[in-house]
Amino acid sequence: MQGQRAVLEWREGDVPVSQQFDDPYYSLENGLDETRHVFLAGNDLPDRFRDGFAIAELGFGTGLNALTTCQAWCAAGAPGTLHFTSFEAFPMAAEDMARALAHFPELAELAAPLIAGWQAGARDITLPGNMQLHVIEADARSALPHWQGRADAWYLDGFSPAKNPELWGADLMQAVHDHSAPGGTLATYTAAGFVRRGLAEAGFEVARVSGYGRKRHMTVARNPKT
Repeated sequence: MQGQRAVLEWREGDVPVSQQFDDPYYSLENGLDETRHVFLAGNDLPDRFRDGFAIAELGFGTGLNALTTCQAWCAAGAPGTLHFTSFEAFPMAAEDMARALAHFPELAELAAPLIAGWQAGARDITLPGNMQLHVIEADARSALPHWQGRADAWYLDGFSPAKNPELWGADLMQAVHDHSAPGGTLATYTAAGFVRRGLAEAGFEVARVSGYGRKRHMTVARNPKT
């Protein structure tokens, strides 16, 4: 899927919605709070931050999750480097990314180097606090099995499983597990039964917990330490 680009429409002013999947990139209620609840709290962050901590993500989108993580990393004052790798099959144009992120003025200083680097074609970008961002523009189903890294925490943030089932299949969930560090965690906004079953079959310990906003439940998981 390399070479494909996100095709957008806009709702509520500056909320981008994928025309490919008919799904918004973040909550129409409050995307920043949603990221904090689902991906940070769902992975027990920032409490687990340490030098060399590695996060991986399915679905880079606007970069909101990366920037919210960077904000938490900087606020935590942890020494060293944070690694953040994201897989994105339909990368967003820089001007669309800038428009979407302008909705979150508290992230403006963090967004500036991301947008500048993205506009210049960079996909390895150093963000404040020495957070090393690496975006892999490819379908995760083909790219993840060849990835050499292992994540301490995963953000599963593809579009809705009902609209983008390819990013939630059993083979991909197995690849996520295979690229998780012992004791590594995972969080996602969805509580779809087939996703939870796929994660459990891959080897994760899976739990359903309270979701964000109008979503009653979400999913967290842990790779048992070995």
